[in-house]
Amino acid sequence: MVIKIRDDRHMRALTGLSIEQFNQLLPTFSQVYEEVEWQTYEEGVASGERQRKPGGGAKGKLAEMEDKLLFVLYYYKIYPTFDAFGTQFDLARSKAHSNLYKLSPILHETLVRLEMMPHRQFATPEELKSALGDVSQIIIDVTERNFRRSQDNEQQQEHYSGKKNDIP
Repeated sequence: MVIKIRDDRHMRALTGLSIEQFNQLLPTFSQVYEEVEWQTYEEGVASGERQRKPGGGAKGKLAEMEDKLLFVLYYYKIYPTFDAFGTQFDLARSKAHSNLYKLSPILHETLVRLEMMPHRQFATPEELKSALGDVSQIIIDVTERNFRRSQDNEQQQEHYSGKKNDIP
């Protein structure tokens, strides 16, 4: 591993997961990663672009699958700047950025396959109720924010909140 994990507490501090949970994610993450690599390769061959087969070429700093998963989980737990993130993994800022945006969709697909991604959009109130199961009460904490009014009359009416004299 790029970062040496000392114990379970250290893993939780860096990723939010225990070592056991990390090891449960790893096989599915590896499978999704391989599928994406082959799909990218096949698209490149079909379009006539010359590409190496997946696994060919120079090995990057994140050579092992464990490093790739740790890399993306670490980012979402800590949210460092790309300068600090790259330094932590011995990468240039630009490589940290490109690796993150390559690996983030893979992590997302992994969590979807393992049915660990929360459902974020509901078409009807009944869908929301079924997703909540036997939860009887929800508390939503919101902050009202000012909205700059458009000069276009139709857009003003579309965004009108019903409050007067709220926006200076």
